[in-house]
Amino acid sequence: MTYRQTTDFLLYDWLAVESLRSRPRFADHSRETFDSVLDTCERIAREKFAPFNRIADTEEPWFDGETLHLPESSHAAARAYVESGMLAAAQDYEIGGMQLPCVVEMAANSFFSKAGIGLGGGGMLTSGNANLLMAHGTAVQREVFAKNEFAGRFFGTMCLSEPQAGSSLSDVATRATPDGADFEADPLGPRYRLRGNKMWISNGEHELAENIVHLVLAKIPGADGKLVPGVKGISLFIVPKKLVNAEGELTGERNDVALAGLNHKLGYRGMPNTLLNFGEGKYPVRGGSGAIGYLVGQPGDGLRSMFHMMNEARIAVGLGAATLGYAGYEASLDYAKSRPQGRPTGPGGKDATRPQIPIIRHADVKRMLLAQKSYCEGALALAFYCARLVDEQHSGTPEASAEAALLLEMLTPIAKSWPSEWCLEANSLAIQVLGGYGYTRDFPVEQYWRDNRLNMIHEGTHGIQALDLLGRKVVMDGGKGLALLARKINQTVERSLHVSELAEHANALAAALKALGHATRAAWANADPEEALANATPYLQAFGHTVIAWIWLDVALRAQALLGRGSDDTLRGMLAATHFFFHYELPRVPAWLRVVETRDDTCRTMNEAWF
Repeated sequence: MTYRQTTDFLLYDWLAVESLRSRPRFADHSRETFDSVLDTCERIAREKFAPFNRIADTEEPWFDGETLHLPESSHAAARAYVESGMLAAAQDYEIGGMQLPCVVEMAANSFFSKAGIGLGGGGMLTSGNANLLMAHGTAVQREVFAKNEFAGRFFGTMCLSEPQAGSSLSDVATRATPDGADFEADPLGPRYRLRGNKMWISNGEHELAENIVHLVLAKIPGADGKLVPGVKGISLFIVPKKLVNAEGELTGERNDVALAGLNHKLGYRGMPNTLLNFGEGKYPVRGGSGAIGYLVGQPGDGLRSMFHMMNEARIAVGLGAATLGYAGYEASLDYAKSRPQGRPTGPGGKDATRPQIPIIRHADVKRMLLAQKSYCEGALALAFYCARLVDEQHSGTPEASAEAALLLEMLTPIAKSWPSEWCLEANSLAIQVLGGYGYTRDFPVEQYWRDNRLNMIHEGTHGIQALDLLGRKVVMDGGKGLALLARKINQTVERSLHVSELAEHANALAAALKALGHATRAAWANADPEEALANATPYLQAFGHTVIAWIWLDVALRAQALLGRGSDDTLRGMLAATHFFFHYELPRVPAWLRVVETRDDTCRTMNEAWF
């Protein structure tokens, strides 16, 4: 079963994406137009990305003091991606978009991340940046910055972290001060001068586009000159690398944004990762130092606006992790089919005179391949399901829209974190299938692992997602979101109880869901956040496995119904992955939940001196 076959099954047979054609926004589309987009992206990824993935890994970005250099293949991949129109794929026809459903857009983009996740100029960042501006920017900001990003003329970044702050955004120290007495009259938005440092900025410097549009979190000092403590003082600014006028034309002025250094990463090496200095005076502009930036939205409202981009990015991170896991799965599957080693064991032991067999015939190798399949296809299904919820949120009835938004709130931490952990494990298993060869650079599986290791860290670390889930999502509005998710899971359970092949799994999922609810209540029994959240990560793992079990059971219902009417090998592969997940993975849940429901204090009370 190829990646494309998996994608087609999930989109058309499971999620019934063609049904979206009944909605006015997608009325011009059909299975043929969706397939055309998927075909185009698959071809570009195969021709412009995959052959150069290793080059992007070995020929890292380098800086000569003035210009950041990337291999020509990176420029070619970026051009091909821009020309595909995918930066604006989900946008209105009027601004050059295709009005694609989000789920089709994400599926099409997944071919690129699978073929070369560090190539192509970071389309996710650019489209996410532009989407934020379309939602929160002024009409001029949308016209000048967002639309030029959708066209591929400008690329975008998101600048949150700082060297001293990391994930603690309340501690950001970048300052934004009004630029002149007429600062509020600038057509591009209230104009400020920014001074500070931003760390871990992907694509923070390059020559892949005419301009780079940085979205920067900074604080506006109060009347006493001091920064407001906490996240409430954070505002959001557009800070272009090169200044533009109100028509979007470059003015010829370089903004005071300087590359301070490149981070040399374990993986994801094709994409420059930077430390940027804003306003240090290296590029004085309009008579002085300070990077010129334009306020987006209201002062102090920056984090809320930025989360518009971050939630979208978190789903995309999970999808990227799934595709990297899938790439490793495919490589190890091909290897296992062609690598002869060992002989079958009969009643009298092994017969050394018989020929060796391909390693895929050994049960333990099948275990490792099935684990990869269940992790990667389950993660892919979850990402597509979340993207389908985005479509429901934006094009469904008011009631369906509100429900989809709430369900997305619940699932986003899982959609980001679960693939990042378990598809990385899939990459590790791919290395194991290849044995010693997997540990060499002669095969791609070690690079997939290195590239995927980032995903548990960026866009909210694993632990932060866990704190968000147990500390906020499951208790918000009196547990309304958790109750909705439980109803959805129980609906799948009820349908599965009537299918003899799946009834056992339905009962197992119902038991896991019940245990999850009990652990949630037990964690908060004392209403002490320190106690409740000490074991948030095991809770996240249990929650994620329960969600993926639900996804697999729902997929299996559809596969079971189609047996005899489609590609039975494809469908039986889906069912086998479901059986594997329920037999080998779901039983982990009680162990994870045990420390949660007992509010185990082993980690919380550990004395630093004992380490």
